[in-house]
Amino acid sequence: MAASESTPTREEEEGEQLEEDRFVSSHHPSAPPDELFDISTTVDPSYVISLIRKLLPVEPKNVDNTEIRGSNCNNEVVNSSNDSCKSMGIVDDPTKSDFRGEGDEDSHKEENACLSAGEEVWEECGCVLWDLAANQTHAELMVQNFVLEVLLANLMVTQSVRVTEICLGIMGNLACHEVPLKHIVSSNGLIAVIVDQLFLDDTQCLCEAFRLLSSGLQGGECIKWAEALQFEHILSRILWVMENTLNPQLIEKSVGLLLSMIESQREVEHILLSPLMKLGLASVLVNLLTFEMSKLTNDRIPERYPVLDVILRALEALCVIDVCSQEICSNKEIFQLVCDLIKFPDKVEVSTSCVTAGLLIANILSDVPDLASSISQDLPFLQGLFDIFPFTSDDSEARCALWNVIARFLVRVREDEMSASNLRQYVFILLSKSDVIEDDLFDHQFDEKKENESLATSGRKSDARTLALRRITSILNKWNALKDFCEKDMMEDYATNEKIGRLLDICHGHNISGTSE
Repeated sequence: MAASESTPTREEEEGEQLEEDRFVSSHHPSAPPDELFDISTTVDPSYVISLIRKLLPVEPKNVDNTEIRGSNCNNEVVNSSNDSCKSMGIVDDPTKSDFRGEGDEDSHKEENACLSAGEEVWEECGCVLWDLAANQTHAELMVQNFVLEVLLANLMVTQSVRVTEICLGIMGNLACHEVPLKHIVSSNGLIAVIVDQLFLDDTQCLCEAFRLLSSGLQGGECIKWAEALQFEHILSRILWVMENTLNPQLIEKSVGLLLSMIESQREVEHILLSPLMKLGLASVLVNLLTFEMSKLTNDRIPERYPVLDVILRALEALCVIDVCSQEICSNKEIFQLVCDLIKFPDKVEVSTSCVTAGLLIANILSDVPDLASSISQDLPFLQGLFDIFPFTSDDSEARCALWNVIARFLVRVREDEMSASNLRQYVFILLSKSDVIEDDLFDHQFDEKKENESLATSGRKSDARTLALRRITSILNKWNALKDFCEKDMMEDYATNEKIGRLLDICHGHNISGTSE
C-alpha cells in the first residue's frame, strides 16, 4: 500500500515542476553576460534573473482555449498586509473540453492544485523582486534584464489585482532610482499603461499607481508623465478617488500625487494645475480638510495624522502659485479650519501639521490682510501660535511665518481702549510664553545674518519679529501704567514686576540689536 501511495506523490511533484518550468519561454533571450555580472551586489545576479524569468507570462499556443487567471480569480481585494503569497497562474491545455463526464471532478481538482502552485511561485518571486528593487544596484540589474518588459506584459493580460499591485509596486521602487526611472520613461507604451491603472477600483493597486506616478513627476523627464495625465477624464478620476475614498493611505497617496505636481517643474504646473483647479480641486481639498479636522477633534486616530499633514502641505504650496493663490487664500472656510488647528490643545500629536498651518495662515494673510480682523481678539489662537515655536527649532521659515502672524494679530490690539480686565488676559498669555520668546530670540539670534542671502525672507523675518516685539512692549507698558489703579488680587495672580521687567528687557534687547544691524 505504501508503494502505491508514493507513485502519485512523485507525479504531483513532477507536475508542479513542469508547471513552474512553463513560466520560462525559450524565445525570451537572456541578457548578455557582459551586461549582467559587472554589477557589484550581495545578491547573485543569476538569482535575480531567475526571479524575473518566473514572472514571464506564457505566450498561448491556442488563444481560444487559453485562460490567464490571477491570484484572485473572482477579482476580490487582497489585503496588502497578507503575508501569504499568491500569484498568477496559467491554464493552457487545448485538449480540455467543456464537457465534464464521470471522473472529471478529480481531474479538475488536480488542475486547480497546479494553478495554485503556479500562483504561489509567481507571487513569491514578485514579492522578492519588489523588495530588491528598493536597492539601486539591484534595480539597475533588473532593468538591464528586461524586468520592465515582463511587468508590462503581465499588466496587459492579468485579471488579478494582486498581480497588478505587485507589478506597480516593483516599478514604484524602480522609479526611486534615476537610471531605472529613465528606462520606464523610454519603454514604449509603459507610462500609458501605468496611467490606465488609475481606473481600477482596488485600493492597494491605486496606492501603488499614485506612488509610481508621483516618482515620475519628480524625475528629470516629468513633462512626459504630466502629458500622460493631462486629459480631463484622467484628472477627474484623480479628484474623484481623492474625494471619495475612505482609506487613509489612499487619500495620502492621491494628495501626494498632487503635491508632486506642485513641486515639479513650472511647466508641469501649467499642464496640470490649471485644469485641476477648473475641475474643482480647491473644493475637494476643503472637503478633505474638513473631514480630517472632524476626525482629529472627535477620534484622534494616529494613522490619519499623515493625511492631515499632506493636505495642509498641498494647500500651503498651492497658495503661493499664481493660478491657485486667489481661490485658496480667499476661501474663509480654509482659513477657519487652519485657525482651529492652531488652537488644538495636544499639538505634540500633530506638530508637523500645526507648523504647516502656521505657514499657510501667514501666506493667506499676506494675500488677504483683512482676515486678520477676525482673529485679533482670539486669545486661544494667540496662545496656540506661541505653542508651536518649540516644534520649529530647525525651521527658520516657519518661525518667520509665526512671527508674521503674531505681528498681524498684535497690531490690531487696542490696549489704550481696553479695560484692565481685558488687558490682563493679553498680559497673562505674553508672560506665560516669555520663555518661548526668549528661547527663540537667543537660540536663533544669528538667523538673520545667515538668511541675508535671501533678502526677502530675511527682511520679512526681521520686520515681523521686530514689530511683534514692539507691540508686546507697548502692551506691557500700558499694563504697568494701569497697575497702580487695579485691585491688588488682579496683579498678584497674573503679573509681577519681575516677570514684566524681564520680558521688557528681552524685547528691548532684541530691538536694539536689530536696529544696530
